[in-house]
Amino acid sequence: MPATPAWPPQSTPRLFVETPFGLGPLRVDGPQAHYLVSVMRMKTGDPVKLFDGASGEWLGVAASVGKRDLVLDVTQKLREAETVPDLWLCAAPIKKGRIDWVAEKACELGVARLVPVLTRRTIVDRLNGERLRAHMIEAAEQCGRTAVPALAEPVKLSALLRDWPADRALFFADETGGTPALAAMRAASGAAAILIGPEGGFDDDERAAIRAVPSAVAIGLGPRILRADTAAAAAVALWMAARGDW
Repeated sequence: MPATPAWPPQSTPRLFVETPFGLGPLRVDGPQAHYLVSVMRMKTGDPVKLFDGASGEWLGVAASVGKRDLVLDVTQKLREAETVPDLWLCAAPIKKGRIDWVAEKACELGVARLVPVLTRRTIVDRLNGERLRAHMIEAAEQCGRTAVPALAEPVKLSALLRDWPADRALFFADETGGTPALAAMRAASGAAAILIGPEGGFDDDERAAIRAVPSAVAIGLGPRILRADTAAAAAVALWMAARGDW
């Protein structure tokens, strides 16, 4: 007897929907409809996996397909929403392309919130938030995530430190040295954030201001010099490993 094909197939496209939804009809238009209709060549009866960042993953089936929009019939919930570790990545903006990569990897690695931080040596003074969020959404769609990291407005380092929550550990990658990152992160518990500086690092005054925050912990990321984007991904991976997420 032939095996019953898996439904929905593993090749089923995934789509992030900005507004919450549930069972029943769901109209899709704009760039998302263009992707499904023109790129994926979706036809009536074809499946698509849907998620809204909060309620889990759902199965939609194309009920009608037009040139510029389509209606999906949301028929069942496939998965509950994932548990997102309470980790912020606070990173100084770097060159276009590299900051996009940081946003993408922050999503893939499970960060809850990405906070662009402006420091004295930050060379990028303008950020395209829509582009960064688009990179995170695309990463979530491709990697099977049911959540997309929150993207905060850019904030000056001084303001970030002034308003820092007392109950959130602040691990900052200090190029002058610090406690080995994995050991420091294993010793801490609860909510946390990782602070990564720009290409030129923090200056002396900034480093002193960070160290003055009661919950701040200077960490080292090994004997090699890392670029800012590499440091961000490495530090997040270490925190996830320390908390048993890996």
